[in-house]
Amino acid sequence: MKYAQRGVAVVMAMGVVSLAAVVATAILVSHNAWSRRAELAAQHAQALELLQAGSDWARAVLGDDQRANSVDHLGEPWAVRLPPMPLDNGELEGHIEDQQGLFNLNNVVSGGNLHPVQLARFQRLLVLLGLPASLADALADWVDEDDKPQPGHGAEDAYYLALDPPYRAANRPLIDLDELSLVRGFDARTRARLAPYVAALPASTAINVNTAPPEVLAAVVEGLDLGAARVLVGRRATAYFRTNAEFLAQLPKDVTISLQDIRVTSEYLIATMRVSSGGAQVRGNALLARREPGRWPAVVWRKIL
Repeated sequence: MKYAQRGVAVVMAMGVVSLAAVVATAILVSHNAWSRRAELAAQHAQALELLQAGSDWARAVLGDDQRANSVDHLGEPWAVRLPPMPLDNGELEGHIEDQQGLFNLNNVVSGGNLHPVQLARFQRLLVLLGLPASLADALADWVDEDDKPQPGHGAEDAYYLALDPPYRAANRPLIDLDELSLVRGFDARTRARLAPYVAALPASTAINVNTAPPEVLAAVVEGLDLGAARVLVGRRATAYFRTNAEFLAQLPKDVTISLQDIRVTSEYLIATMRVSSGGAQVRGNALLARREPGRWPAVVWRKIL
């Protein structure tokens, strides 16, 4: 009997030891997981701080550039991509892109109403890119203030409320290009095709002829074909335009554009940064506006990608 009791005690003791080992292992695993999460959270926080520092670097570069000269072109230091810079346990890289060399989609309205000249320019750009010109009608309805659909491919509340899920037309300017995904006809393929040539800026803007791609120049300058626009872009690679007059002098005969629609400087630019810190990686961009000479550009918005 005593031997049986001793056997039961031994088995119970072994069970207790095994249970204690399981509990200890579970605690250790949980602690390690918690420690790893805490480490990643700290690394992510550090990466966000470095992203902010990268954005401030871009603001400083653009502020210095504005003080140094009154012309913006693709041969300037701000237009050069920042090579990866090693940091403690990571790296930072980034670049700045001019937004006024692109067609500002919000230009298609003025004071909340349709701007026919700018709408025609966007239609020309769409055709040059191999996209339906009718997409311009849907965009116009999205950003104008009325609820009357454009003839053809327009779309106001009646169209969007019939979708699943339903929503309404914004009837205000675009905040950024991501919003195009909500506009009738602007599917992923269309948005990808448009992205290198369009911007969504908070004010009506003129085109910087020193940074605009040939497709944008051909769309904005009525009568300028794509081949002639490519010739202009090739020339400015060796000698950028210092004034509007220099650009106008290079246009083919009988082709002209209002001085209000072109410029050789830029107010709006986007800084894009990528930061890695340990196991954390963060990408983000910021729309910057140079409004006051001698000061850093203002941040219109920031976005973590």
